[in-house]
Amino acid sequence: MTEPEAIPVDVGADGQLDGPRAWCHVMYGLHAVSAASGILSSATIIGAFVFGWPSIIAVIINYVTRDKVRGTWLASHWRWQLRSFWFAALWLLVAGLLAFTLIGIPAAFMVIVGTGLWVLYRVIRGWMALLDRRAMPTPPSAVAA
Repeated sequence: MTEPEAIPVDVGADGQLDGPRAWCHVMYGLHAVSAASGILSSATIIGAFVFGWPSIIAVIINYVTRDKVRGTWLASHWRWQLRSFWFAALWLLVAGLLAFTLIGIPAAFMVIVGTGLWVLYRVIRGWMALLDRRAMPTPPSAVAA
C-alpha cells in the first residue's frame, strides 16, 4: 500500500484554514484530549477514548459534517477517525467479554493495553498526515465500494 501524495488545500485570503480542514483539526484535537485524559487519569486510554465526552462530540461532528468532504482527500480522515472510534469500541467490548472469566482477565488486560496504544497511533498518525495535507490510506475494500 503506497502513501497518498500531499494535496493542496484552499487557504482563505486571510491565511486561515478552510472550514472542513479546520473541523478535522478540531476532531483530532477532541480525540487527543480523550486519549490524554486516559493517560493522565485512572481511566484507560481506550475507556477515555470511547466513553469520554470529547471523543463522543468528535464522532457527532464527524457524522454531521462528513457530507461536506465526500469525494475529497479529507474524506479519508473522516473515515480514519470513525473507524478508529468504532474499532476501539469493538475491542473494548471484546475485552469486557474476556474479563468475565478468570482465565480471560490477563487477555482482556492485553487487549485494553494494545488497543490503547493503537488508538494513540491512529490519532497521532492521522493528525500528522492532516498537518502535512496528506490523505489517509484507504483499505482496498473501501476503494472497490
